[in-house]
Amino acid sequence: MKHSLIALAIGTFALGIAEFGMMGILGDVADSLGINIVKAGHLISMYSLGVAVGAPSLILLRRMPLKKLMMLLAGFIVIGNTLAALAPNFGVLLVARFISGLPHGAYFGAGAIVCSRLAGSGKGAQAVAVLVGGMTVANVVGVPGATFVSNVASWRVAFAIVAAFGLAAYISIRQLMPVLAALPDTGIKGQFAFLRHYQPWLIYTGVFFGQASVYCWFSYIEPVMTDVAHFTGAQMTPVMTLAGCGMVFGNYIAGKLADRFNAAIIPAWIAALLLAIMPAIYFFADVKWLVLLLTFLATGCLFGLGGPLQYLIVRYAKGGEMLGGAGIQIAFNVSNAMSAAVGGAVINAGFGLASPALAGVPFALIGATALFILNNRTHGCTDKTPKD
Repeated sequence: MKHSLIALAIGTFALGIAEFGMMGILGDVADSLGINIVKAGHLISMYSLGVAVGAPSLILLRRMPLKKLMMLLAGFIVIGNTLAALAPNFGVLLVARFISGLPHGAYFGAGAIVCSRLAGSGKGAQAVAVLVGGMTVANVVGVPGATFVSNVASWRVAFAIVAAFGLAAYISIRQLMPVLAALPDTGIKGQFAFLRHYQPWLIYTGVFFGQASVYCWFSYIEPVMTDVAHFTGAQMTPVMTLAGCGMVFGNYIAGKLADRFNAAIIPAWIAALLLAIMPAIYFFADVKWLVLLLTFLATGCLFGLGGPLQYLIVRYAKGGEMLGGAGIQIAFNVSNAMSAAVGGAVINAGFGLASPALAGVPFALIGATALFILNNRTHGCTDKTPKD
């Protein structure tokens, strides 16, 4: 079972570099293709568009055996990023980024189901944490590594590395994952039936607003750290590595706790914890050692929220498990875009570079409220089919 989960995590590692690594190489891509940084930013948006399109398309693949489905999605990682590495111009690179984003949400959605099937009794959330863990590790080593090779060699090498890990995921899944039958086919209409229940909407609300509370600030961590905390540009690499370590730690601990207690109450308390962390970041943004500690805690909460909820949605999306799981990634990406816009608006309004941390507090409150309601209404009984 562990080998199968590691095979899946290789894929999420590749996806993590593909999604977040673009931020670190954006300037190099712009210079190489002779475009401005604003136009280059469309490469980030195009990836998110691919995520939004690819995730719901899982309903068209609902009859495919899960092992073959995961291999297909890993294959798309290879195709999209190989095309990006070889792209002769900006237009082709845009298409490549769209293709690269297509498997992202679907991979997490289908992967969460695979993890639930492969996990031992009482270890479902921990299994999903391994899946999500690939992305957290990517933020610690993969994204800085992609930035480094882009600086010393070429941004094309960064995409080639992602393609190589996608290929490694494909081979590992083929060799290590047991054959898993397709989910029962409930038809197109049946795929959406779970949305009649309130529990999935509470889960989506929790992940959307809980993670938005952190991303309001995290989207602008570089100017906060350099202009407010007065770290140098060279020191941003270890700062971002620390943030990535927080993601790894939060994802791992939340997975363990979610299996020990239940998968609703842990992210609820994590969202509640952000009600203290985000104001503290605002008030102590100029205290170096303290803002580093708070950064570690905030990014830990960011991924501590996501893993248990990615596991939990499978329980509450009966008949549409893959679509439900992919919906978490849609909520995450839309939340990311929205919160960045909110944070930018607060800064532009003249409230200061650290002000997005305060802007995230109402979002944390909404997310925590939704998840506490979920826990109270279901009494933590996540193994039962939901009933209104």
